[in-house]
Amino acid sequence: MITIQNIAKSYGDVQAVKDVSFEAKDGEITTLLGANGSGKTTTLRSICGLLNIDQGNILVEGTNVHQDPIEIRKSLGFVPDEFGLYSRLTAREHLDYFAALHGMKGAEKKAAISEILDLLNINDLADRKTDGFSLGERAKVALGRALVYRPKNFILDEPTRGLDVVSIRLLRGLLRNLKDRGHAILFSSHVMAEVAELSDRVVIIADGHVVANETPQAIVKQAGTQNLEDAFVQLTGIEEKEMVA
Repeated sequence: MITIQNIAKSYGDVQAVKDVSFEAKDGEITTLLGANGSGKTTTLRSICGLLNIDQGNILVEGTNVHQDPIEIRKSLGFVPDEFGLYSRLTAREHLDYFAALHGMKGAEKKAAISEILDLLNINDLADRKTDGFSLGERAKVALGRALVYRPKNFILDEPTRGLDVVSIRLLRGLLRNLKDRGHAILFSSHVMAEVAELSDRVVIIADGHVVANETPQAIVKQAGTQNLEDAFVQLTGIEEKEMVA
């Protein structure tokens, strides 16, 4: 489980996250929704220990992220919005490297790599350098890199970006499978139909604050709208801001 307690983060004079609290529970898919600049990506990166927060606490499996970041990363699989692949490494070498970083060796590591190549249907890419990969191919390698060492919790920042329809369906099935196996999954997406279909809970962030934290159905009811997209627009005040601008 991932627990966020009253976190805040500033970049100089800009306060990206002001007061954010929520939980991503085991056996659930929790979606973080927010417009660009809302503090969504800052929150996700803070959970992974990539950013130091100014206040509050972040707990993963009960351990404070910033007190023991190395231990935390063993239980977190992270797919960032910018995939950060090494262009000179092959897809297989990426998986091998991340499996080794997390202590996998020998037959266990080889089996884990083979399992991911099959799972993501990327055997044909396995021994090609990632330089020149399409966006969707890069996304698959980044996802495989997060899965290969079998972490307990998963954080995915817009994981379907650039994927084709078949790959998106594969990813959705994979997330459901991980959920059914008791993993905590926290992801972000701008595709409202996807969010409504996959999410057990949706956390909406606007201007560095949580403005909703409920099931998709409860958020629609709270906003008094017909669908999640309209509820998101109303609760975040996006249309109002656009009109003022």
